[in-house]
Amino acid sequence: MATTDPSKYKLNHSMIRVKDPKRSVQFYEHLGMKLINKLENPDAKFDLYFLAYDSPKAVSHGNHWTDREGIVELTHNYGTENDPDYKVANGNEEPARGFGHLCISVDNLQAACQRIEEAGYRFQKKLSDGRMRHVAFALDPDGYWVEVIGQKKLEETESIKETDPATYRLNHTMIRVKDAETSLKFYQEVMGMRLLRESPHDTFSLYFLGYGPEASEAPDGVNPLARYEGLLELTWNHGTEKDADFKYHDGNSQPQGFGHICLSVDDLDAACQRFEEKGVQWKKRLTDGRMKNIAFVLDPDGYWIEVVQNEKLKTRANW
Repeated sequence: MATTDPSKYKLNHSMIRVKDPKRSVQFYEHLGMKLINKLENPDAKFDLYFLAYDSPKAVSHGNHWTDREGIVELTHNYGTENDPDYKVANGNEEPARGFGHLCISVDNLQAACQRIEEAGYRFQKKLSDGRMRHVAFALDPDGYWVEVIGQKKLEETESIKETDPATYRLNHTMIRVKDAETSLKFYQEVMGMRLLRESPHDTFSLYFLGYGPEASEAPDGVNPLARYEGLLELTWNHGTEKDADFKYHDGNSQPQGFGHICLSVDDLDAACQRFEEKGVQWKKRLTDGRMKNIAFVLDPDGYWIEVVQNEKLKTRANW
């Protein structure tokens, strides 16, 4: 009987829908990412673009796309680029709050933000805005938020004008959750992730989970997870768990935007059997529909989690 080891899973990618793939690919390439795969589906009238950090300095340089963490998948439905009324929901505005942002970590925070601004891209929050001077939020062409954090202390880089996008990481994906206790139990006990860092605040708490090792000590003022890729950040606004009517938007009901996160696993059939035994709620089992190489699990808030085979560990699909 096939077995599965959750410690071998990877948080492979996060999917967002885009209006114009040319503009979106150009933006993420400006952030230093590379188009590592494209899956065309002309019959169903959509294409998928997979971008990741792939320089020799990247964590997953040269790996098969299923054997990585920190990928962004752009989904383009044909014709949206010519529809003046088409607009994605970025997840940060009512009534579609749920998904929050992607995050990149960079070698030089000040220089990286200046480089993004000089390319003509907008910011939701610049480094100089507000009290938090160690974080910025750039806006991609569809208005999705992309957090920018530093891998070093600000004082170490403020006099340096250069930045090397080859050293960047797609650090994490943030989603809001209604009940932290329920979500943490799900992602740890069912999905096999580890809680790597907890950051409590007065009215909200942040939880960083992933499949990586425990974070080593970092200099004061530096996030010890900043050089990781493929983390999941859960944001819990205190009190939402007490409101029976409260619900976050999953990104797949209208208005659409964020689609899913995706795990690549060591043995797809065995992993799905394990999920079944854990009592998960399915959006799509492996046996449902025509696509037999993917499954979708629902997390406690209804976010979709795609599950695919890590093709380095076991060949299954001809992606």
